[in-house]
Amino acid sequence: MKINLPQLYFSKLMRAIVEFDMIQEGDKILIGVSGGKDSIFLVYALAIMRQRLKKNFSLSALTINPMFTSYFDTERIRAYCESLEIPYDTVDVDIAGAIKAQADKQPCFTCAFFRRGAMNRYAVEHGLNKIAYAHHHDDAVETFLMSLLYSGQLHTFTPCTYLDRTELTVIRPLVYFREEEIKEAIQYHGFTPVPSPCPHDGHTIRQEVKELIQRLEPDIPDLYDHLASGMRKGALGELWPASKTRDEMRDIYFSYMGK
Repeated sequence: MKINLPQLYFSKLMRAIVEFDMIQEGDKILIGVSGGKDSIFLVYALAIMRQRLKKNFSLSALTINPMFTSYFDTERIRAYCESLEIPYDTVDVDIAGAIKAQADKQPCFTCAFFRRGAMNRYAVEHGLNKIAYAHHHDDAVETFLMSLLYSGQLHTFTPCTYLDRTELTVIRPLVYFREEEIKEAIQYHGFTPVPSPCPHDGHTIRQEVKELIQRLEPDIPDLYDHLASGMRKGALGELWPASKTRDEMRDIYFSYMGK
């Protein structure tokens, strides 16, 4: 299969890989593949980087079947990965059952937790040292705003994350791509995305935050860029100090009360 990307796409991949030093000699990288537009583009992009980078590293791909439906078209994903000479495997994880059993939790949280656990176990069991996920720039910005709105914390995922417990490193080579660019990339890799089997798709907190940004952008044209700048460490400005406990305030309180 002939593989190629325009220079703009290649440059964005290289920027992420170089800036965050994502790939080292001898790496064995497991790609998380759902069959959607993002993960398929990641498979294609990393196949190109394997061809063009002056480093020896291996790629393999894994789909976690969440068992939401009786049929999930993984054979089409398998054929595509094999056309790129990337070994492919699937693992069934009853995420649907876990969501039902933990109805008090957000389904996306439960799904992500079990998916990550299954990916990590597979990587460790098969002697792989890195996991590549297809999160893009919009995902990072939305996560940043979600964290502020729903947990009161300034937080988003990092492009490169070392997991102490498993000694795995998670990399996200698509962090400089906008979602629209990945949609347009279908013309390069030629794979029609597999429909998501998730019954909650399009009805999540992430979707609400995505739509919130879209609604606000006409009135605040620089909103997305400001959110993107805000998630960088150097953007932190003047903030209140952390809340003090009652014990920490006790002596000060008594000094005001004359005791």
